[in-house]
Amino acid sequence: MTKYNADNERIKRKYFAYLKEAVRNSEATVDAAAKALARFEVHTKHKDFKAFHYEHAIAFKKHLAEQKGQQSGEKLSKATLHATLTQLKRFFQWLAWQPGYKSRLQYSDAEYFNLSDKDTRIATTQREQKVPTLEQIKHVINTMLSETDIEKRNRALIAFTLLTGARDSAIASMKLKHVDLIESCVNQDAREVNTKFSKTFNTFFFPVGDEIRTIVAEWVTYLREEKLWGNDDPLFPATRVALGSSMQFSADGLDRKHWSNATPIRTIFRKAFTDAGLPYFNPHSFRNTIVRLGEEVCKTPEQFKAWSQNLGHEKVLTTFLSYGGVVPVNARVKLSGI
Repeated sequence: MTKYNADNERIKRKYFAYLKEAVRNSEATVDAAAKALARFEVHTKHKDFKAFHYEHAIAFKKHLAEQKGQQSGEKLSKATLHATLTQLKRFFQWLAWQPGYKSRLQYSDAEYFNLSDKDTRIATTQREQKVPTLEQIKHVINTMLSETDIEKRNRALIAFTLLTGARDSAIASMKLKHVDLIESCVNQDAREVNTKFSKTFNTFFFPVGDEIRTIVAEWVTYLREEKLWGNDDPLFPATRVALGSSMQFSADGLDRKHWSNATPIRTIFRKAFTDAGLPYFNPHSFRNTIVRLGEEVCKTPEQFKAWSQNLGHEKVLTTFLSYGGVVPVNARVKLSGI
């Protein structure tokens, strides 16, 4: 069975460059497009894109609806279907204007990748976000061990995420020099820190408790004074893996280098919440916790604007619409007093 089509690979490479350089999409968006196209090609047995017909879109749509997720074992969600088909629709619309494809493809055929109106509404409906409470996060931190270097790092990592609301991808790339304990802030310098949209901004520590700040401060001090690490060393270093006495590879302290991505951070979060007897909340959910805290403590629009900017948001509406919202129980309480 053919595992690739040379002509398809060439035009896909051109499309990915277009997404990245012209449309200025992130690596994650480009990867999503690549994954969608890979799924489509497997289904069509890598048939040349020049032979695309609207019936191929209909057949793939039906095929995708029957697929099951590798982890859940259940059928793919409407949101996944919508995201995958949208990527394919955009690709074939772009392809219909490319030399060598114009005369073979109909621009309108890409519309056959659309889901029904009903399924689209299901896929795009905003649902209540699962957000950990401040008390839950502190409970997790308080139950974490802090004897070994790895345990100290893991506890400080979760405390730092709460203290700053930084994204996991940014945290994975931060260096010691980016944390200023005197000014109580973090310099998210896009030249070195992997921030969203490559924005540079300072984040001052959020008022989430002196004990949280102390954990972070002790970790930074430990790295500088006990480990003798310098400004350009990672704030949260990767785990060193070595061959143990049992002739098997295992964790062996800290490595003096950054994590290559944020996956290990999420793994640490998952284990910490599970060990504490709580459902898993990912690092990004802490930003929602911080926003809800801001809705309680900020007394003026100016204060909430500053709170929003501290999260790296240029517009306060981004904070309200993407992270804000009143939980249903509180909503009933508030409405009852109107």
